[in-house]
Amino acid sequence: MNGKIKGYALGAVAAATYGMNPLFALPLYADGMSPASVLFFRYLLAIPVLGAMVTWRRQRFGVTLRQGASLAAMGLVFALSSLLLFMSYNYMSAGIASTLLFVYPIMVAVIMTCVYGERLTLSTALCILMALSGIALLYRGDGHTTLSLAGTAMVFGSSLSYAVYLVYISRSQLDRMPTVKVTFYVLAFGWLLFPGVALAEGGINTPSQPWLWADLFGLAVFPTAISLLCTTRAIHYIGSTPTAILGALEPVTAVVIGILVFGERLTPRDCLGILLIILAVSLVVAGSASTPLLLRIRKLFPRRPRKARL
Repeated sequence: MNGKIKGYALGAVAAATYGMNPLFALPLYADGMSPASVLFFRYLLAIPVLGAMVTWRRQRFGVTLRQGASLAAMGLVFALSSLLLFMSYNYMSAGIASTLLFVYPIMVAVIMTCVYGERLTLSTALCILMALSGIALLYRGDGHTTLSLAGTAMVFGSSLSYAVYLVYISRSQLDRMPTVKVTFYVLAFGWLLFPGVALAEGGINTPSQPWLWADLFGLAVFPTAISLLCTTRAIHYIGSTPTAILGALEPVTAVVIGILVFGERLTPRDCLGILLIILAVSLVVAGSASTPLLLRIRKLFPRRPRKARL
């Protein structure tokens, strides 16, 4: 199989499997498990899988004290992002929650502008306005109901936390560490957040039916291990930008699962809002890679110096 075709296929699988979060989480909620309890077991079951992946790739587990401190901090940020997203499922449909989460590339662009002084291009500004328009359409719903303010705040908090995580990873020494190894330690440190939260909510819940353990294993394998592995391989074949654009399949998958499996309903207004957000984010991601390319092409055709007039 051609490398690019394989890369696009892996990117699509990575996005689609990550969009399967609601498929496994919502039945556990219906059984009475809290978001913290679900994530407690999701991380606990995923850590050995990622540890095996690190061993399979013959990578060393050792880290320096400074790297360990950074990984611990980012683990808590990453875990907070997961917790806020899973809590939001109790306040809004999974498809809309996943779509709102997808604005994290725009938040990355804003952070890079406000914190690191990167120039905000006109196209990025217009895409931000487009995304805000889509969010406004979703917030108003069908004109009679609005999204839960608490749920919306949770999703945006999740998206912001994930954006902070991505920016820090790319700007720190962790950028030189293998992705699987970083994720292994991020999950290991992040897992420490959930026992305390679960105990504060009344204790760690377990599934009441044996078959529901399959949902916990599904969360650990599909949206976590498989999605991570496919993302890493897709970046290897086609680069990070096309892989990020294929991430638009994440909210699409969640929306389809919500409609077909859980009977969620979307109005034409909701569909337009989702489309605007996905389009805006895809344009932002694509534009970040196209600008350097256009500059390189422009340099191939330098201006001829004007002849002095006699």
